[in-house]
Amino acid sequence: MHNNKIMLITYPDSLGSNLADLKEMLDKYFSRAIGGVHVLPFFPSSGDRGFAPMDYHKVDPSFGSWDDIEAIGSEYYLMFDYMINHISAHSPYYQDFLAKKDDSEYKDLFIRYKDFWENGEPTDEQVDAIYKRKPRAPYTIAHFADGTDEKVWCTFDEEQIDINCKSDTAKKFIKDNLTWMASHGASIIRLDAFAYATKRAGTSCFFVEPDVWEFLDKCKADLAGTGVELLPEIHEHYSMQDRIADKGYYVYDFALPMLLLNAIYYGQTKYLKHWLSICPRRVFTTLDTHDGIGVVDVRDLLPQDEIDRTRDDIFKFGANVKKVYNTAAYNNLDIYQVNCSYYSALGDDDDSYLLARAVQFFAPGIPQVYYVGLLAGKNDLELLEKTKVGRNINRHYYSKDEIAQEVERPVVRKLLNMMEFRNETKALGGSFSMDDSDDGKLIIKREFEGDKAVLTADFTEKKFTVTHNGEKVEF
Repeated sequence: MHNNKIMLITYPDSLGSNLADLKEMLDKYFSRAIGGVHVLPFFPSSGDRGFAPMDYHKVDPSFGSWDDIEAIGSEYYLMFDYMINHISAHSPYYQDFLAKKDDSEYKDLFIRYKDFWENGEPTDEQVDAIYKRKPRAPYTIAHFADGTDEKVWCTFDEEQIDINCKSDTAKKFIKDNLTWMASHGASIIRLDAFAYATKRAGTSCFFVEPDVWEFLDKCKADLAGTGVELLPEIHEHYSMQDRIADKGYYVYDFALPMLLLNAIYYGQTKYLKHWLSICPRRVFTTLDTHDGIGVVDVRDLLPQDEIDRTRDDIFKFGANVKKVYNTAAYNNLDIYQVNCSYYSALGDDDDSYLLARAVQFFAPGIPQVYYVGLLAGKNDLELLEKTKVGRNINRHYYSKDEIAQEVERPVVRKLLNMMEFRNETKALGGSFSMDDSDDGKLIIKREFEGDKAVLTADFTEKKFTVTHNGEKVEF
């Protein structure tokens, strides 16, 4: 499937303007620094930068074709997104439902309030119980061609209509999409918004057990024999990731970004060390993604006062990041994350940034590096102001000329050297241990078949050294 090499996360049109440009840039500058690519949704979509997909069998023609995807897959292992909880309101499936209502073959693909709730509407208690993204029951109105209206479940944006994953129609739909992706180059399929897909009246409708395990097992069975792995995506308490990992699935480490900010801001490593000692081992690590820096993910890993000061101090220590960017003025009321590039969260400081990446590359798991982070990108205030979308602060579009300039910056050169070392050093796929050290210091040892690599980091000085088989490595 993959080879424990760093995975790049990128949109299809962020490193150059399409998939062909992306492959050209990867081959030209980054072929040794990365082994895999998570290409964010490249399907035709009606919103949310690709996350409101209309049809998984197609590549949006503005990005290219399946040939372009498979060309990238011939050099790098690939991760695709499957938005398991929802489909576009402009998809042929939902449009067919609106046109034909009960005569549509997709009438059971969606969650109709009249069927889901006992009296067609939730009680106040049931609404209160739901883990939701809006301050009311999660629905939108389906306006049918015959002039009637009905509420259907809608967790996120009105372009993203929730799927009734328990129905036979949905089971068939999901299997069709997963197996299609498996046959078109995916090594890993990321189940986006996975925890929202299990719904039962009277529960939180979020990570509902045992439904969630039956659902995961069904997806796994759909992919039996393909060699494709699943990665359920969930931003919540780390104990949920632990439970998924215990079942043998890959998980994300979304706690590391905030823990590293806390360690670097305040020169303290006790919370970071504790997490590294207990975190899942079959894991993809992140510092930055296409979303913000997760706050909810560190609950109980940092004391609440440490969470509060770290979150608030992103606005103090960070570069060009303001609280207003996380408000309704920027279409962004997400209390779960802070929107900021990781380089800017560290004050655009090269030493702090390289220290954070060094820890990520020595931590257990497979590192993911977001494309803005790959180029040590600053907050994009121009795109933010132009679009008034908070998350766009960390979604810069790089032209090919810009990439040629950015890769010459010393911080990027060093980062790429570190990534190549991470990919080419056997020890970094081996055993993990930490030496006792003072608060403010961190010593990580990795070893595999006699190959040894050691990271010695000082968080008060923002400095680190790496040795490989006893020899100091210069980046």
